[in-house]
Amino acid sequence: MLAGCGEYQRVEKVSDIEYKYEVAKAYYMDGHYGRASLLLGDVLAALKATPNGEESLYMLAMCSYQTRDYESAASYFKKYYQSYPKGEFVEHARYYAGMSLYNQTPDTRLDQTVTEEAISELQSFLDLYPTTRLKDATQDIIYKLQDKMVYKEYLAAQMYFDLGTYMGNSLYGGSNYEACVVTAQNALKDYPFALPERREDLSILILRAKYHLALESVEEKRVERFRNAIDEYYAFENDYPESKYMAEAKTMLSHAERVVKRKHINLAEEDAD
Repeated sequence: MLAGCGEYQRVEKVSDIEYKYEVAKAYYMDGHYGRASLLLGDVLAALKATPNGEESLYMLAMCSYQTRDYESAASYFKKYYQSYPKGEFVEHARYYAGMSLYNQTPDTRLDQTVTEEAISELQSFLDLYPTTRLKDATQDIIYKLQDKMVYKEYLAAQMYFDLGTYMGNSLYGGSNYEACVVTAQNALKDYPFALPERREDLSILILRAKYHLALESVEEKRVERFRNAIDEYYAFENDYPESKYMAEAKTMLSHAERVVKRKHINLAEEDAD
């Protein structure tokens, strides 16, 4: 029955819904997902209220997933578990709904709305099926997606740092360095389970930004901001004592401490006078 293209074209023209469904199922079982998808699309509405309605919707969703039409797959899988919340395939439908979104996630530099949706969908799957055999694989994917979100925030913070004293794009009181600090701190707060190396990169960026903010500050703010940089250094050292950035961090500390010490000496001399 499934021998060739001519037979498939003949089946397309058949009006018998049940026969068409059985042929689509045979194509699906044989891995011919494109042909199965087209036939299932033809009969899906007619089968909705029949015993085969549930299976036909799930197979159509899987056909879309297997042919990498992830947008349609996500839509069909969601439709399945919303229409059949106690259905035979509901666990897999929820998992593949999340995986369909995962496979649509864009480059880190682009809008990450789909990434957020994928995280939410996969987390909901784990909440509903905490003992699923897919637990470890799903959790790994969630971590990977979260890291993508963290990296996007890191790139934003790095952009502010690179802009430095440029005023055309500055926020947060006219300082891109302050914008860098706020963006990086928010990323650390919002994603506590980010990869250790990503958190380290964000932390050194905060120290750099505070140090350069102090360097570029007016006289009356400079010493206080160097003190903030010194405090940030010790927080960084405490969290990452073996950091690959430690030599750079110590250089910033040394200069900051000299500036603060010199200010104290000058003040002491003024008091003596």
